[in-house]
Amino acid sequence: MGYKKNSKKNLTYIDKDGYKRFTDSRKKVHTHVAEMKLGRKLTPGEQVHHKNRDKLDNRRSNLWVFSSRKTHTNAHKQDKKRTGKW
Repeated sequence: MGYKKNSKKNLTYIDKDGYKRFTDSRKKVHTHVAEMKLGRKLTPGEQVHHKNRDKLDNRRSNLWVFSSRKTHTNAHKQDKKRTGKW
């Protein structure tokens, strides 16, 4: 596992699914970034999507928040039709 420091001085690591997480809380970095962008915690069921499908690209501009797993899955299905990639 590669550990890296972020701007908050928290260590991060890449989990088995390829997402960056904070070591102190195990929270996914993209979830934290999306919550900071929204100014609130995500509600149950909300899903964060990486627009460019790069799980490590956690820039605010690369993240969308969907209201449910269903709408998130639909976005992936549309991407697959358009690009051939899930």
